[in-house]
Amino acid sequence: MVKLAANLSMMFTEMPFLDRFAAAAAAGFKGVEYLFPYEEPAARLRAALDAHGLQQILFNAPAGDWGAGERGIGAHPGRVAQCRAGTALAIDYARQLGCPNIHIMAGIRPTDADPAECVETLVGNLVHAADLAAPHSISILVEAINTKVDIPGFVVDSSAAAIAIIDRAGRDNIRFQYDIYHMQIMEGDLARTIERLLPRIGHIQLADNPGRGEPGSGEIAYDWLLPRIDALGYDGWIGCEYRPASGTIEGLGWANAWLGGQ
Repeated sequence: MVKLAANLSMMFTEMPFLDRFAAAAAAGFKGVEYLFPYEEPAARLRAALDAHGLQQILFNAPAGDWGAGERGIGAHPGRVAQCRAGTALAIDYARQLGCPNIHIMAGIRPTDADPAECVETLVGNLVHAADLAAPHSISILVEAINTKVDIPGFVVDSSAAAIAIIDRAGRDNIRFQYDIYHMQIMEGDLARTIERLLPRIGHIQLADNPGRGEPGSGEIAYDWLLPRIDALGYDGWIGCEYRPASGTIEGLGWANAWLGGQ
């Protein structure tokens, strides 16, 4: 059965962040993800999860100065110490929240950095993170993000690049975070790619294209693709990382069949 997780950084933004947990549960979600937890004490987030019967599925490790446009520092050669300190903080939060997945964002390649050195830096940071996370049964995720629309210059921009980095890192608890929206833009051939890479995928996210809206708002045939993913035997969560076109609840009609069975 498809398991949908509400992304609370993009959904239910009509209300304050901590109120979104109750709204997600009321809509039928059993799992949640979001970009970052660090503005709230872990104990407060844990209480919100427990109060509404929710599982924390995913969040990102600290990703640099988000407000200034940084989108991760995992591949920045001059920021290794900062990245690893952020990883330790993320693991501490994940342990307290019972979260099985942490995404380490590679980031935008610095203009003066050698591309090969950026990849080498990312591999080293992933190995460090995986070794810290393994005793706690936490997976470290690598995501490929489109460079055509959302994050020009992002270091990892294809499924092939992500898998190559994971292979170089050589740790069983480093998995691929497959974002359907990003990969539709960069490479298409979604169903075959997901089937081929399924053993390497630790988490899936969705949004439609163009516009990054809810399924049904664009070109991706989610009414076919989601049952196909289910039939392949994927038993992980699918994060709803989209921007509702006109209100979160109003745009959830596509998910009713799946939310009713969670």
